[in-house]
Amino acid sequence: MDYTADFVEREYNNRALVPGHPAFFARWERDSKFVRSTLPGAIDLAYGPDARHRIDLFPAKGSDRVLVFIHGGYWRSLDKSLFSWLAASWVAAGVSVALPNYRLCPAVRIEDIVDDVIAATNWLFAHGGSHGVEPKRVVVSGHSAGGHLTAALFATSRQALQFDPERIVGGVPISGLVDFEPLPLFSGNAELRLDRDAAARLNLYEAKSTIAAPLVVAVGGDESSEFQRQSRLIAESWKTQVKELLVLPDLNHFSVVDAFAERSNPLYESALALFPA
Repeated sequence: MDYTADFVEREYNNRALVPGHPAFFARWERDSKFVRSTLPGAIDLAYGPDARHRIDLFPAKGSDRVLVFIHGGYWRSLDKSLFSWLAASWVAAGVSVALPNYRLCPAVRIEDIVDDVIAATNWLFAHGGSHGVEPKRVVVSGHSAGGHLTAALFATSRQALQFDPERIVGGVPISGLVDFEPLPLFSGNAELRLDRDAAARLNLYEAKSTIAAPLVVAVGGDESSEFQRQSRLIAESWKTQVKELLVLPDLNHFSVVDAFAERSNPLYESALALFPA
């Protein structure tokens, strides 16, 4: 496409598209504090040397099923602590939850953040069991930038993975990005620091997936046309392993995260079904 800066800003600035987004952040923060105070877990475990190389674990007793959730924030904001609330319904369903943090732009580049997610996943397989989270059957999920990072993990070379990739049994990229061509024109690129060449290197839609687990791809029906295109592009590019593409009616870029923790919601149920019986 011939992108213009005005078009990209209109399509990719999700906070402008959802003026009520601060209410989501406030509720997530409040509910997350409650979950951390009431649900047993191990908080801020180090998987690397940086202060943001930390992961939170919420074990489901006696379970070998683990959901990894990678937060969004355009690779430049937000924190795992804002998403502890997600653990409540998943742990109640017998699934442990792992929430990794990662370094943020502009201190690092997106390629470095991909390395952080790989390191966090390697650490989880090596050390999760000693914290009550036994990662024998793992579904990796993420929202927005976290959806990209989920796909990036699936496209990581086998040599970088210090575990049996067959232990990953599914992936759920939610509102993820795999085509970076528009992003150099986005206002947030002041922190992402992408030029045309860097954007091309990050593109995943032509990459080969090296983890063969099935994928559930999801996006809100009220998200921008470009975010919907990005999810359709993931589904088409990796169609041999895409189990389902969910375009969820009436959900925007933030309410789609709520759906991921709501029992009976198609997104929650499809993600749960990725775990073998």
